[in-house]
Amino acid sequence: MMLGGPSDFTIPGSTASSAPTAPHVIDVTEATFRDEVIERSMQVPVVLDFWAAWCGPCRQLSPVLEKLAGEGDGAWVLAKIDVDANPRLAQAAQVQGIPAVKAVIGGQVVGEFTGALPEGQVRDWVAQLLAMAAEAGVAGPGPDGPGPDGPDADDGPPAEPVPEGLLVAEDALRRGDIPAAAAAYQAFLADNPADPTAKRGLALVQLLQRAEGYDDAGLAAAPPESVEVQTALADIELLDGRVDEAFARLIELVRRTAGDERDAVRAHLVSLFDVLPPEDPRLADARRKLANALF
Repeated sequence: MMLGGPSDFTIPGSTASSAPTAPHVIDVTEATFRDEVIERSMQVPVVLDFWAAWCGPCRQLSPVLEKLAGEGDGAWVLAKIDVDANPRLAQAAQVQGIPAVKAVIGGQVVGEFTGALPEGQVRDWVAQLLAMAAEAGVAGPGPDGPGPDGPDADDGPPAEPVPEGLLVAEDALRRGDIPAAAAAYQAFLADNPADPTAKRGLALVQLLQRAEGYDDAGLAAAPPESVEVQTALADIELLDGRVDEAFARLIELVRRTAGDERDAVRAHLVSLFDVLPPEDPRLADARRKLANALF
């Protein structure tokens, strides 16, 4: 879910317009791409949602993106692209799998992620995008842009500045430097052990580090019901946005194991809990089921 360096994003298309399906959510085609994405991104960040009707994870992610676009109230625009109806757009954007999300500022892709991430992670990603847009002088009229509801409003105190240590970690994430991000989060937590943002960030980068080390051949050769395979599959499910499936897999594994194995599975599951924001309703349900499995 990292924001990365800018890259050119040029797709042929005419200058026709498309009607929005919601105030800040639009359907985009090859014919309307230039106006609705390239030109619009000169004034406001545009987030592309590449989806298809048959894609289950897309049905999980799209409502989250639409909800956040509504909350943004014009700070950014969500452009939805049906890859089946617009294959040239998907090909030009180098989409390898869906759902695929790409952020465009000033006609350039500045960030992207693939898979149905949890809402908290998507919300963090959008916040990073808006911060980048503000630095580039591209911001809409919503809560993170100029206007009566933006940072110039006089109806509340200014937001607390982000600590330098967290900025270092988030910058490493944007660059895709996972080891540097992990080190930065660990250093910040050494002085601020209860900081929830750093704890979530560290849990995420540790999950990413584990996933990078998985070997398909090795997993295929191991007994399918082994703790090693099952915890790895849970990691992959969480990264794919299949949160409930990941939690259910490990809770069932807790029921079937004992002793040190059970302790290891429980600890792994708790580490996945830490990736989600504490207010995520799926956490309370999973914690209750874990307690039932343990006792």
